[in-house]
Amino acid sequence: MFQCFPQSVLADPDLQVRGYLASIKHFEASDVLAACQRFMQGEVADHNRAFCPSSAQLCHQVRQEQSVRLILAKRAAQLTVVK
Repeated sequence: MFQCFPQSVLADPDLQVRGYLASIKHFEASDVLAACQRFMQGEVADHNRAFCPSSAQLCHQVRQEQSVRLILAKRAAQLTVVK
């Protein structure tokens, strides 16, 4: 994501990466990837597209991606049982 958004001169990329990793370490990689893609494609409504998302914004979006994935998996399981 750092290549898609400009960095502040004061930002320390190493600290940013550590913050991101700490905030998303308990999530599935597929959810993290989906969230990053949504940011890079400009699909996150409340995000200022001029800057990288904060670790809290990324975590929030990852949590949303996880929720969608779990809901879809639950629906798919229910459809399988009904057949």
